[in-house]
Amino acid sequence: MATYVGLLRAVNLGSHNKLAMSDLRELLTKLGMKDAQTLLQSGNLVFGSDGRTTAELERVLEAEVAKRLGVKTDVFVRIAKEWKALIESNPFPKEAKVDPAHLVALVTKEAPAAAAVRELQKAIKGREVVKVVGRCAYIVYPDGIGHSRLTGAVIDKQLGTSGTGRNWNTVLKLGALTAGRREA
Repeated sequence: MATYVGLLRAVNLGSHNKLAMSDLRELLTKLGMKDAQTLLQSGNLVFGSDGRTTAELERVLEAEVAKRLGVKTDVFVRIAKEWKALIESNPFPKEAKVDPAHLVALVTKEAPAAAAVRELQKAIKGREVVKVVGRCAYIVYPDGIGHSRLTGAVIDKQLGTSGTGRNWNTVLKLGALTAGRREA
């Protein structure tokens, strides 16, 4: 049984896409996932599963969350060793230590093309800095995410793929939840 990290995009943001984490854990159990845990109220999961690819898990979770819980959203799944690599590949170690709340890991469906990354960097109007490693964009928001014009819509458009972001504190907490579980 392999361990996975799952991220739901844009749940429990104000009155948008309300979803109880207990309902989400129960759904994963009904779908045969093992030891499902959630972190915070923003759709962060750690669970075990056998024999499915991350793409298969994403499709199943997206369909079942919509069908059974009434929330239509993108789901992003990484195997535990991919999550560990995401943490280790962080190109902003100083920011991760000094100001982890303003460092975001944006997990994407597809690895963006180099030209798309350059277009995203050109679209930045503030002091934000973006570096992409595989299927993760690392973004430093020195003035805060709430004040930035580098929004999810701008990022998705420029990169040509959807994504969901978590601040570095949450990234590390999810990594800690996978510790001691089978990475596969």
